[in-house]
Amino acid sequence: MFLLYAALLAAGAPLALALSPAAETGAEGPRRPVSPQSKKIIWKISALFAIDSIAGGFLGSALLSYFFFERFAVSAALIGGLFFAARVLNALSHLGAAWLAERIGLVNTMVFTHIPSSILLASVAFAPNFWVAALLFLLREGLVEMDVPTRQSYVMAVVAPEERTYASGVTHLVRLGGWAVAPSFAGWLMQAASLAAPLFIGAGMKIAYDLLLWRAFRKLKPPEERDS
Repeated sequence: MFLLYAALLAAGAPLALALSPAAETGAEGPRRPVSPQSKKIIWKISALFAIDSIAGGFLGSALLSYFFFERFAVSAALIGGLFFAARVLNALSHLGAAWLAERIGLVNTMVFTHIPSSILLASVAFAPNFWVAALLFLLREGLVEMDVPTRQSYVMAVVAPEERTYASGVTHLVRLGGWAVAPSFAGWLMQAASLAAPLFIGAGMKIAYDLLLWRAFRKLKPPEERDS
């Protein structure tokens, strides 16, 4: 499996190299510094993304797989099938996110799909058996990734085109940092406190992030929403 994963990654490299110069922004003239207004937006939203990414680190696939294995004593094959279905739902949800964002806006899509997904995940801890837990988990997976394309689109839309590389770099760095820090604490909590502790903490942090994001950015609309 590791060799197959490496081969697929290597196969993707020629596709990136084949992109035409039209994929670049084509900015001309001297490079301008990022404006103070954009820096304020980027760092403010990055601070919120840090909360979300730390929460996500408590809910990584390995930790959730361990939870299902220990809590319900099911086979690795069954858990593998569950996560295969989850990833299919993740992919399909990206298409649904675009449709929903056109109707209620990017920030609303991010927030009002994320909060139910967190509630569903916390509910998994109370499931009486594996099949109920799997159903709740799959419902969650159908919603949880709807914020990914909308989040990326929103960040790129609220800054100037020449500032997008900076915005993308900062927000991704913050998110990766959160993902790196949290799993070790989550594993410790599973042993020291409760097997379900990371689910409750991660879900709670994500709901807090969603509410803070909505409060801070609901009035800062991207150009296409201001013009509509």
